[in-house]
Amino acid sequence: MPDFFIVAYRTIFLYLLILVIFRLMGKREVGELSLMDLVIFVLIAEVASFAIDDPKRNLFASTMPMILLLAIQLITSYLSLKSKKIRDLIDGDPALIIRNGEIMESVMRKQRYNLDDLFLQLREQQIGSIQDVSYAFLEPSGNLSIFKIDGDHPVLPLIIDGDVQERHLNLIQQDKQWLLDELKNIHIHDPKTVFYCSYEREKLYVQMKEKFRSSL
Repeated sequence: MPDFFIVAYRTIFLYLLILVIFRLMGKREVGELSLMDLVIFVLIAEVASFAIDDPKRNLFASTMPMILLLAIQLITSYLSLKSKKIRDLIDGDPALIIRNGEIMESVMRKQRYNLDDLFLQLREQQIGSIQDVSYAFLEPSGNLSIFKIDGDHPVLPLIIDGDVQERHLNLIQQDKQWLLDELKNIHIHDPKTVFYCSYEREKLYVQMKEKFRSSL
């Protein structure tokens, strides 16, 4: 078979294979890709290009790394789903850049995020003054989520899949003991049984894990 037809066949086959792989990896917008997703995408593209460029190379040997990369991504996604710590390690955690009109200089230095970037993203969202901002979070995707003082406040999860988020407790000027006491008032004695808990409109909103809902 001439090389032209081999390259055409491989191109079509790899196109369909990559579509299947990306479908299995789940739906996510380009701007919401995690660092792990981006690395996987780049490596898959490189492997595919090598498979097309070398028609004499065994097709199975060429596609094997792509299948392995898919397996790695699915395993890390499963582990991220089960563990908040692993999720933060892989995807990163939002960084509080502005709080009550004050720019958090130390956080910006840690994130290597400069004032020019901040002001650019503020202008893009038609924010005329830092003093109008209640909270601004730099998301792992690089987007800036802004909450104005006269608007709705961000929903702060205090418990995610059983893990108490002490950083968010600090934002509402409370501690873990306060949260435990509030949970006891509604007959919840172990935060590990809580799937999701947030502080909204000055009260707790709690959703139990499915296997514990019948016990309430």
